[in-house]
Amino acid sequence: MTLLRGMQDADWPEVRRIYQEGIDTGQATFEAAAPGWASFDASKLPAHRHVATTSDGTVLGWAAVSPVSSRLAYAGVVEHSLYVGSEARGLGIGKALLQALIASTEAAGIWTIQASVFPENIPSLRLHDKAGFSVVGRRNRIARMSHGPLAGQWRDTILIERRSLRV
Repeated sequence: MTLLRGMQDADWPEVRRIYQEGIDTGQATFEAAAPGWASFDASKLPAHRHVATTSDGTVLGWAAVSPVSSRLAYAGVVEHSLYVGSEARGLGIGKALLQALIASTEAAGIWTIQASVFPENIPSLRLHDKAGFSVVGRRNRIARMSHGPLAGQWRDTILIERRSLRV
């Protein structure tokens, strides 16, 4: 049985492990390494951090958001991150986490959730499409990978967003 709850400080070691696992695939982010807790904590909005766990508390995946700008006009726009551990992929964990994230952000008056996804990450693009995200555009050769087997390679990203139905 999968449980969804707010992320707690004590979840960090497992959240970080899942984050690093995603980084190591080369298909999740341009980041080379998961940050430390202080950096993660400072960059993510506390009210919108979710984890999916087993009944014994093992973290299977997580989702969180960061503000896209400090400018008041963008107060309702966030960028999200969603990672599912390899042992839990294909079990609906990503869908459950994304639904929880949408619910918490809409309840807080956030009107846009956005993300950049590598075009090769088809499972993520499908998940987001089913959750009501739209493709805004493609950013060609937006940045280079700094790590792993794709180090030095220019990558494209697909910019996706979901507008709240409450706005």
